[in-house]
Formats: sequence, C-alpha cells, structure tokens
Amino acid sequence: VQLQASGGGLEQAGGSLRLSCLASGRTFTNYAMNWFRQAPGKERVFVAGISRTGRSTLYADSVKGRFTISRDNAKNTVYLQMGSLKPEDTAIYYCAAKTVSGDEEYWGQGTLVTVSS
Repeated sequence: VQLQASGGGLEQAGGSLRLSCLASGRTFTNYAMNWFRQAPGKERVFVAGISRTGRSTLYADSVKGRFTISRDNAKNTVYLQMGSLKPEDTAIYYCAAKTVSGDEEYWGQGTLVTVSS
C-alpha cells in the first residue's frame, strides 16, 4: 500500500485543519487506518485509529473531543479533522495502514502541522 498524506500547514491556536491520506496499491478495506504524530525531539505516538468499515474509532486522550477520524472507502482515503488546535499539536502527522492480523503495515511520508500560539 502506498500512502500519501496531505493537508498539513500553519494554523493558529484554536483553529482547524483537515488531514487526508490517500491509499493506493492494495484493497483499502483490508486495512485499519491510523494516524500517528511525532513532535520535535519526541517519539512517534498514536493519535487516532479507525476500523476497516469505519464503525469503530479510537483516540488518544490528548485529542479526544477535538479530533475526528473518518474514512471514505469509495475514495480510498482516511481523514483526520483537527479542531481546537493547540501549540502542542505541532508535529509531523503520519498515516498508517495495518491488517487485522498485523502481518502487513505501511506508513505514509508524513505531513507537517504547525500550530502557533
């Protein structure tokens, strides 16, 4: 699976951004999709995940209530709607695809989100 993330940029605190991740190369519905982020000098951490059908979602406590993950299986795309942005949301955001069995995992190249105070 090739993953192309986009939608990052510079936003003020309190603002919103929507990230997109377009998948190609394999059957999109075979994969649960996740967003991770890596802030400068820190480890990559889980942000949000969505099941293959989109019925189940999971969020890190730090973004719960502010971010929404969704997917459009007809467009092979997963989204991360980010609201009430905070400076601490500044990071490179990566999308990742993973099979339920865990035997396949793919990562996109990342998109930079910068939130100014």
